[in-house]
Amino acid sequence: MSVDIDPKLLEILVCPLSKGLLTYDRAAQELISEQAKLAFPIRNGIPIMLVEEAREIV
Repeated sequence: MSVDIDPKLLEILVCPLSKGLLTYDRAAQELISEQAKLAFPIRNGIPIMLVEEAREIV
């Protein structure tokens, strides 16, 4: 089940590692940090912004 993220929340969230912008991948339910090459999961509509919980992307 995909849940939309509040656009206002997306404006203020940044990657905890790079402090860069995040993009929302609705299909995968992840917030993507291109700079850090990490994808942060969204669980039950809540972004999990822990580096330990993120998956590496290439």
